[in-house]
Amino acid sequence: MAVNMPARCFILAAAFWSAPLMAAAPPLILDDRSSGTLCASNGTCWQAITDTVMGGVSDGRIAAALVEGRPCLRLTGRVSLENNGGFVQASLDLDKSGLLDARGYAGIEIEVFGNDESYNLHLRSADTRIVWQSYRAGFQALPHWQTLRLPFSSFQPYRIDKPLDPSKLRRLGLVAIGREMRADVCVARLSLYP
Repeated sequence: MAVNMPARCFILAAAFWSAPLMAAAPPLILDDRSSGTLCASNGTCWQAITDTVMGGVSDGRIAAALVEGRPCLRLTGRVSLENNGGFVQASLDLDKSGLLDARGYAGIEIEVFGNDESYNLHLRSADTRIVWQSYRAGFQALPHWQTLRLPFSSFQPYRIDKPLDPSKLRRLGLVAIGREMRADVCVARLSLYP
């Protein structure tokens, strides 16, 4: 039996309006710095890591700070290339239970203030089994508060052949790496955006 055009339009419109609307997931806040300590909103705590773990001589520190009226995590230090070194890092586990499934999100949003230097965000996943493997995305930390969005597609594999799988994220690192520099960068908010 043939259905005439007005009836077909009505049927399609009824199907569209009766279908459940797919709402975008709200942002997932990993750290809003409300704790005033080195612990994040997600229940894990930030750690400072430097190249001294592999013989380098860089020095770095993290602290809860207040910068231009905003509570933040502040990473400071000096990156040195001596003894095959070259990084300082603030590292955060993304979930207390081990892995974070971020498939419902497009990437990482970070509110950052810096000293006009280039920094990286490094992601580690269940696939990064060796300490030097990561997925990396760079950004410029300007000397004023700014909100940056780094899509998962911008994270490049480093010393690993597998592409980033957002369903198996373990850790995030805020890193000054690869060249002699003075690190001074602050994070006021860290979240996943849909």
